[in-house]
Amino acid sequence: MTSVPAVLTRTRRLLAARRRWFAAGLTAVAVAAGLHVVSPPPPGTQSVVVAAIDVPAGTPLRAEHLRRTDLPDAAVPRGAVTSPSQLVGRVLAGPVRAGETLTDVRVVDRPLIAGYGGGRVATPVRIADADAVALLQPGDRIDVMAADPQSAQAASVVATRAPVIVVPTPDADSPTSGSGALVVLAVSGESAKKLARAAVAGPLSIAIRE
Repeated sequence: MTSVPAVLTRTRRLLAARRRWFAAGLTAVAVAAGLHVVSPPPPGTQSVVVAAIDVPAGTPLRAEHLRRTDLPDAAVPRGAVTSPSQLVGRVLAGPVRAGETLTDVRVVDRPLIAGYGGGRVATPVRIADADAVALLQPGDRIDVMAADPQSAQAASVVATRAPVIVVPTPDADSPTSGSGALVVLAVSGESAKKLARAAVAGPLSIAIRE
């Protein structure tokens, strides 16, 4: 038969072990609670509209061009659009890449030629040097020059300080891809006629103005 002192000793040992386990559990809970208190809250996010695909300049936006995504507050640019309905039907002022956040200044409501003065027309012009066109962006002003490959005379200027409205994104599937690049200019009706005649006669080149 186990003696009373032995039973008491065993009981005290069990109680001590349980107290250690209980204290360890309380310590773990306290540490977890402390970490929860000192850890920073997750960063806030905003839902914004981004381009679902690459879209060239001058494109009237449709629903399939757009999608919504959540961005951290710090990554949201000023003027970011928050609803696709604000953009559908509006014209893209410049090209965008898939995933690019769309802002209020990336679209226009008026025709592309609006604001360039009365009597001007939007005229697409194919320039022989596609690399030169790649340097352009809407708002640049250029001189367009025509050279007659059958003549030794210097190139003639057929448009001076013409504002660039759109620089279309080249289409790799187009049968004309590789033969220069298009640029859309705001010019007078008379200059548009000169540009058309010059384009038939020979290649066109450009000079970028200040």
